[in-house]
Amino acid sequence: MENDWRISTFNGALLAAYFIPIWVIGAFQFMISPVHGLYEQPSISLALFASDHLHLAPLSMVRLGWLLAFAKLTVAAFFAVFLLLITRPSIRKAGGCDEALALALGIGSVICFAAMLMASQVGEAGALRLHATELLLLLGTAVVMAVEAPAPREVVAAQNREVPTWSPDRASSVRQ
Repeated sequence: MENDWRISTFNGALLAAYFIPIWVIGAFQFMISPVHGLYEQPSISLALFASDHLHLAPLSMVRLGWLLAFAKLTVAAFFAVFLLLITRPSIRKAGGCDEALALALGIGSVICFAAMLMASQVGEAGALRLHATELLLLLGTAVVMAVEAPAPREVVAAQNREVPTWSPDRASSVRQ
């Protein structure tokens, strides 16, 4: 079997395996119980920052939490689209799945960076470590994706062509 997986594609698949379940579960926890979900470990920095520094009312805090849940579900959806696109070898080889991965990395990095800044402002060390780790994972994949170029179209086209099969008619025409 040929190795036609690029490093950024494989790294993106590993990130999707982490971010899809973790962020979807966190978003659904918030949908079930908005106040309880907002004060869970992944979003405690947002809740404390919004209540202490922005002086938001409880209803505004719930709306902010819904916005965070929607943003995390959007990132998870882009990662899911990326996983669907890498199942087709022709799309994977040509780098056609990079747009979905780039959007997931971009939006996810903004969320993690903002959450990391909020965690540092409110002094929440556990949330700071969590968001810094997630941000480094996302930025590392973005750097690998920026450095690694997709295969040229000619190489992809040559790999996708079918290999001619042997037939008795062709063998006799070659001998003559």
